Order: sequence, then C-alpha cells, then structure tokens
Amino acid sequence: MQRRVSAGVRAGAGMAGAVLLLTTACSGGEKEHGVPVGEKGDAAVPQVTIDPGNGNGKAAPEDGVTVTAAGGTLQQVTVTRKGKPVDGAMAADKKSWKSRTLRPGSQYQVSAVATSPKGKSTTINSTFKTLKAANELDIADVSPTSGEKVGVGMPIIVTFNRAVGDKKAVEQALEVKSTKPATGAWHWVGDTQAIFRTQNGHYWQPNQKVTFSAKLAGVKSGKKTYGMSDFSRKFSIGDSHIITASTKTHHLTVKKNGKKVKSWPISAGRGGRVVNGVDTYATTSGVHLTMGKENPAIMTSEWMGVKPDEPGGYKEVIPYAVRISNSGEYIHSMASTVWAQGHQNVSHGCVNSPPSAARWFYRFSYRGDPVVITGTDRDLGWDNGWGYYQMSWKKWVKGSALDRTVTTG
Repeated sequence: MQRRVSAGVRAGAGMAGAVLLLTTACSGGEKEHGVPVGEKGDAAVPQVTIDPGNGNGKAAPEDGVTVTAAGGTLQQVTVTRKGKPVDGAMAADKKSWKSRTLRPGSQYQVSAVATSPKGKSTTINSTFKTLKAANELDIADVSPTSGEKVGVGMPIIVTFNRAVGDKKAVEQALEVKSTKPATGAWHWVGDTQAIFRTQNGHYWQPNQKVTFSAKLAGVKSGKKTYGMSDFSRKFSIGDSHIITASTKTHHLTVKKNGKKVKSWPISAGRGGRVVNGVDTYATTSGVHLTMGKENPAIMTSEWMGVKPDEPGGYKEVIPYAVRISNSGEYIHSMASTVWAQGHQNVSHGCVNSPPSAARWFYRFSYRGDPVVITGTDRDLGWDNGWGYYQMSWKKWVKGSALDRTVTTG
C-alpha cells in the first residue's frame, strides 16, 4: 500500500495511513480539471508518496523504501530503524528518493518533506514492518583477519553460512575500497565462497588501507532467505615482498619494495614419484601466495598414503615453516639438507632453506606475499591453496556473477 498526501493536507502519524486525497469529501463535490471547487489554491501543494505504505506489515526487505514527489521536489527524507538512519540516495531532479535494502523482521519510520515551486510544503510520516526471513544468510568467515597486515597478493576470501542462490544480488552488496586504486574482480568458488583478487601482474600497491564491506541486510539470496546484517572488515597492505625461486639454479631471492634484500641457496622437490600422471615429489611452478606460518610444522608421509613407520615413510618436526600451497609445500628450515642447498633438489616438494635464512623469512613474511617458482614441469593449480593468480584474468572475471571488474580506489 502506498501513502500519498496532496492538496495542502499535512498528514501526521495519527492519520491512520489512508491515501489522503481531497475528492468528494470536499464541499459540493463539483470539480474543475480534477480539482475540487473551492480548493484550487491547494493545487500548488506537492503530493508525496511513500512505498511501502503506512501500516504495511509484510514489506519486502529487498525493495527498500521509495519516496516520490509530484508538483514539487523533495527537500528531506529520513528513514530510521530503532532511531538509526538508513542509507538512501536522492535523484538528481529531487523528485524521488530510494533507500538501500532493509533488515528483515524490523520496523521502520519514514518522514518526508516536499516543497512546490511556489514555496508550499507537504510533510508526511509513515511506519511499516518488513517481512521476517525464514532462512538467514550470514558471513561465516573472512580472510584477512581484522587489522591484519598482509602481502600485496593477498586475496579477500568470503565464506557464507549457507549456499547462495542469487549470487548477483549478493555480489552487488560486496564492496572493496582501498586508499590506492586497484583493479580486481570477484570469483565464486561453489555456492558458499566468493574470492576477490587483483588483476594478473598488478598486485595491491604497498603500504595502504583496505576496507571490505558487505551490505547484506535485506538482500534476498534465495527463497525466503535474506541477509540479516551488514559486515565490515579493515586490514592493511604492508611492504611489497616479492619472492622468486628457481629449482634449476637452486636459489631464492627476496625483494622488498622493488629492491633485493636477501638471497639464499635452496633445495626443491626431487621428483620421481608419479601418481595419476602427476609427479608428487616435484615442486609446483607458478605464482604461489604465502598462506600461514607454523613453528614447528609436523610433516608426515601420510599425505601420500604411507604411514611414517612404513618403508619410505617419514615424520619430521620442521621449524620456521611458511606454507605456500595446500599440497604440502612450504619454505622451511632444513639443516639436514644444507649440503644439497644451492646444488641439488632432494626434498619431497618443499623449498628447503638454511636455518638462518628460514628463520629470517618466517619473521619477515606476511600472509599473501607472492612466491614465484620456476623450473619444473608441474604447474601449481589455481585451486591449490591460494594459487588464484594461476587462472587467466579473463577466466577469473567470468567467475564473477556480475561478469565485471571492480575498481577499488
């Protein structure tokens, strides 16, 4: 139901929410050009319409509130929930105002003022309730963590508490802002996770602030399923750390903000164990991202179906380990292979490093630092850990429900 005020009538909250028009209720009932006789002067007063109308108890949260003015322009529109204002936008011609989506199962108050070209005004107030959600959509997890300082390759990984049906509506509610502009895109992985990363070859600019926000309250993501609340997460991008490693030259180099700061000999995966056409002992080549740190990391042969006490099995306690994939690859300390580091690949796929260098890197690195490894025939899969930069930019953007790029500045 819509609510409208016209012909000089000012409607307050106590006027029962009817559509207030001066028609046959005016004296005589005779009209000229649709305006009751004796009320011609009131034709200069603007009409204001609010949708949802006063008293509506099942307003659709996804539709928000629309306020329109005829015969004048809107001067002020206020929509509140529990005394707090709701975001909205005024049209350029000030003939209409539209709110954002609304929280399900809530009561809202609306107040609007319009003025005619002759200076006459109309004020209207309205109250309504939104439909309750049968199913609630919430954000279950977000990486990075709140306030975390991360590397220039860090993705934003958003995990929802349930499958998202209308991905377009939900993605439309996701926003990324940064103090230094970047071009990125969202990519859906299944029905419960959306991932944002920057364009291939163009990481985040270093030393800046980033804010991720999700205006999910009132977004309809499926049948009787609505977002219940908004979400916001702030983090920062630290210095640019770019790590390059070659399994052929057996060396690793670290650059900070474009300048080389450290280099050391390594020993990578020795290869030779082929399962289903994949050499599982070979280090993967491609753009990895550092994912986390473990000190120590417990590494066993169980990942390849061999128990530690069986022939070829192992269980090792590894200090200063920085994970770079989900297939068990780390940059880590390995004192027992120092003899091979810089000369020969002898590991099960990890990047073995001298203890002092591994300790330094453990303390130096952020999550999300790019680690570019070359020299092997085994490519890092885009879905192996955070290997997202392994997917072409065109294909990554196609994974957006809106099929679009995003400018974060």
